[in-house]
Amino acid sequence: MTSDNRSLSNTASQSWQDSHATSALFDCNYLFPKPDEADPEGLGLIAIGADLAPDTLLSAYSQGLFPWFNEDEPIAWWSPEPRCVLEPKSFVPSKSLKRLAKASAWHWSVNTAFEEVIHACSLPRSYAEDTWIHEEMIKAYTKLHKLGYAHSFEVWDDQSLIGGLYGLKIGQIYFGESMFHRQSNASKVAFWALNNFCQHTGVELIDCQLPNPHLQSLGAGIMPRQLFLARLNDWVSRPSLRWSLFANSQYLVNELANTIVPVPSPTLNTPSPSITQPNRKD
Repeated sequence: MTSDNRSLSNTASQSWQDSHATSALFDCNYLFPKPDEADPEGLGLIAIGADLAPDTLLSAYSQGLFPWFNEDEPIAWWSPEPRCVLEPKSFVPSKSLKRLAKASAWHWSVNTAFEEVIHACSLPRSYAEDTWIHEEMIKAYTKLHKLGYAHSFEVWDDQSLIGGLYGLKIGQIYFGESMFHRQSNASKVAFWALNNFCQHTGVELIDCQLPNPHLQSLGAGIMPRQLFLARLNDWVSRPSLRWSLFANSQYLVNELANTIVPVPSPTLNTPSPSITQPNRKD
């Protein structure tokens, strides 16, 4: 992949239009190869290079690619085959999670502590010393958050952040990146809140990227990459409610099982915006 809108095709006989994808919504200085042609074997790696500027990231995501690389390595762009996805309306919390929520005094929020969430997600896990969420990635997604595209969900025990997740929303699709927990089941509660919130605000799909047993235990399924890419432009092009409208309010975890509408804490007076408020593709 090269910059300044110049590119080299893997097959000399292919036309520029056939071998490279473009985003109808976002312009950037790079041309990404079409995943099915760059990766016919379905290994997932599509391109190496470019940068993590906001326009580059937004263009890549809207074409089905995301960055995934270790610190001090070249930027690698991936489009997995198959894709792990979840329709929010099909999410069903487990009975044990429902019992926990019903008895819980926890709260959840949107975009209240993005930087805290992404830093918590970047910490090494018990099963791996390294992390792909390094400083370069943190800076890039924090910029997207300030632009209104990257969003976090937080779970709180009183004033303590105990779990959360973050990702990008473009139109009617949420691209999930990572989650964390400091108390058992807090990340599952954040994922439940995400699914309810997506339904309330008109988001049709959550992209979980790489299949894994944990996400599949939460209800995620598998979609062939070709089908995902064929439908992606439709998802990113449609408007949904602006999530920044809900920032800095806390909502009751014990109401998650009763309604998809965020129920504010009675100690807060900030009203929950209506689905009829102006739309924006963010």
